[in-house]
Parts: sequence; structure tokens; C-alpha cells
Amino acid sequence: QVQLVESGGGLVQAGGSLRLSCAASGSFSRINAMGWYRQTPGKQRELVATITSGGDTNYVDSVKGRFTISRDNAKNTVYLQMNSLKPEDTAVYYCNAETVRWVKIQNYWGQGTQVTVSS
Repeated sequence: QVQLVESGGGLVQAGGSLRLSCAASGSFSRINAMGWYRQTPGKQRELVATITSGGDTNYVDSVKGRFTISRDNAKNTVYLQMNSLKPEDTAVYYCNAETVRWVKIQNYWGQGTQVTVSS
């Protein structure tokens, strides 16, 4: 089993910054891609940013230039630095990781962390 523990959410004013962290632990030999998704009530969960084990990144257009995803492979941790936050960034943010154990690939989600941006 794999656990993803997120931290760093909270309440911030528009224009402010937050940094989310997600640490993976449990039974796996390596982690492939890691990412951040977000969800608001009544809407589908949407991709925010992903990063491969080699450091290649991908962002949804609405956060490009404002958010930065990074990871520390030695710590099995992924980060999301969020700058110039807007009220429309308000959502529950979820961490995702694709882990490998032997030949089995599995996908895991964190419990979610609330980010609220006030105008």
C-alpha cells in the first residue's frame, strides 16, 4: 500500500502565494509521474500540473507562468509553488502518484488539501 500525505493548503488573498507538498510512502520500488489536480463542488477533477521522474513538466494553460511543479526523488515528494493566486484557483487540491512495485503499476491519490483565495 502507498500513502500520499499533502500539506500546505490554506487561505490566502488574491495575489498571494502558497506552496503545497505531497510525500509518498509505502511499498514501491519507484515513482513514475507525480502530479497535482484540483476539484471544485459540482465539477470534475482537473489536471493542474504533472512532472515525470526525469523532471519533464506539464501545466494546464490557466496556471502557466504562475505555478511551478517540482519534485525531490530522494524524498519521494512533489511540490506545487503557487504564485499570483486568483479566486478561481480556489479548490481542493489532490496529489497523484504512479508507483511501480515489481512489474505492477498503480495510481494513488492523496486526501486533498483545501486552497481558498479571497478577492
